[in-house]
Amino acid sequence: MTTLTTTATVTANVAAPAAVPSVHRRAVITWLAVYPTITLALALLGPLMTDLPLMVRTLALTAVVVPATAYVLIPMLMKANHHLTLRLHR
Repeated sequence: MTTLTTTATVTANVAAPAAVPSVHRRAVITWLAVYPTITLALALLGPLMTDLPLMVRTLALTAVVVPATAYVLIPMLMKANHHLTLRLHR
Protein backbone atom coordinates (compact mmCIF):
# COMPACT_ATOMS: atom_id res chain seq x y z
CA MET A 1 0.00 0.00 0.00
CA THR A 2 1.39 3.40 -0.94
CA THR A 3 0.50 6.74 0.45
CA LEU A 4 0.55 9.80 -1.70
CA THR A 5 1.73 12.85 0.19
CA THR A 6 1.57 16.28 -1.31
CA THR A 7 2.99 19.38 0.22
CA ALA A 8 1.77 22.81 -0.74
CA THR A 9 3.54 25.91 0.29
CA VAL A 10 1.39 28.99 0.45
CA THR A 11 3.14 32.30 0.49
CA ALA A 12 1.16 35.29 1.65
CA ASN A 13 2.03 38.90 2.12
CA VAL A 14 1.78 38.70 5.87
CA ALA A 15 3.89 40.96 8.03
CA ALA A 16 6.27 39.18 10.34
CA PRO A 17 5.12 39.18 13.96
CA ALA A 18 6.42 42.15 15.89
CA ALA A 19 9.33 41.48 18.16
CA VAL A 20 8.44 41.74 21.82
CA PRO A 21 10.11 44.76 23.43
CA SER A 22 12.71 44.10 26.09
CA VAL A 23 11.62 43.87 29.69
CA HIS A 24 13.23 47.26 30.32
CA ARG A 25 11.31 48.93 27.51
CA ARG A 26 8.05 47.32 28.70
CA ALA A 27 8.73 48.61 32.21
CA VAL A 28 9.20 52.16 30.87
CA ILE A 29 6.03 51.85 28.77
CA THR A 30 4.09 50.64 31.81
CA TRP A 31 5.47 53.48 33.93
CA LEU A 32 4.54 56.00 31.21
CA ALA A 33 0.97 54.71 31.39
CA VAL A 34 0.63 54.26 35.15
CA TYR A 35 2.27 57.41 36.56
CA PRO A 36 0.15 60.02 34.73
CA THR A 37 -3.00 57.96 35.25
CA ILE A 38 -2.46 57.73 39.01
CA THR A 39 -1.61 61.43 39.16
CA LEU A 40 -4.76 62.38 37.25
CA ALA A 41 -6.95 60.00 39.26
CA LEU A 42 -5.59 61.37 42.54
CA ALA A 43 -6.13 64.94 41.37
CA LEU A 44 -9.73 64.23 40.36
CA LEU A 45 -10.81 61.69 42.97
CA GLY A 46 -8.57 62.60 45.90
CA PRO A 47 -10.64 65.51 47.20
CA LEU A 48 -13.81 63.41 46.96
CA MET A 49 -12.31 60.55 48.97
CA THR A 50 -10.58 62.33 51.85
CA ASP A 51 -13.07 61.03 54.43
CA LEU A 52 -12.82 57.41 53.27
CA PRO A 53 -10.49 54.88 54.91
CA LEU A 54 -7.18 54.27 53.14
CA MET A 55 -8.18 50.77 52.00
CA VAL A 56 -11.35 52.08 50.34
CA ARG A 57 -9.48 54.97 48.66
CA THR A 58 -6.89 52.52 47.35
CA LEU A 59 -9.62 50.19 46.09
CA ALA A 60 -11.40 53.02 44.28
CA LEU A 61 -8.18 54.37 42.81
CA THR A 62 -7.02 50.98 41.52
CA ALA A 63 -10.51 50.22 40.17
CA VAL A 64 -10.05 53.21 37.86
CA VAL A 65 -6.32 53.09 37.15
CA VAL A 66 -5.76 49.38 36.43
CA PRO A 67 -8.39 48.97 33.69
CA ALA A 68 -7.49 52.31 32.11
CA THR A 69 -3.83 51.40 31.89
CA ALA A 70 -4.21 47.71 31.06
CA TYR A 71 -6.89 48.00 28.38
CA VAL A 72 -6.30 51.45 26.90
CA LEU A 73 -2.97 53.10 27.63
CA ILE A 74 -0.48 50.23 27.57
CA PRO A 75 -1.79 48.77 24.27
CA MET A 76 -1.74 52.27 22.78
CA LEU A 77 1.83 52.88 23.96
CA MET A 78 2.94 49.42 22.77
CA LYS A 79 1.55 50.20 19.31
CA ALA A 80 3.30 53.57 19.31
CA ASN A 81 6.53 51.85 20.39
CA HIS A 82 6.18 49.38 17.52
CA HIS A 83 5.69 52.14 14.95
CA LEU A 84 8.58 54.15 16.37
CA THR A 85 10.84 51.09 16.29
CA LEU A 86 9.93 50.39 12.65
CA ARG A 87 10.57 54.02 11.74
CA LEU A 88 13.98 54.07 13.47
CA HIS A 89 15.13 50.82 11.86
CA ARG A 90 14.54 51.90 8.25
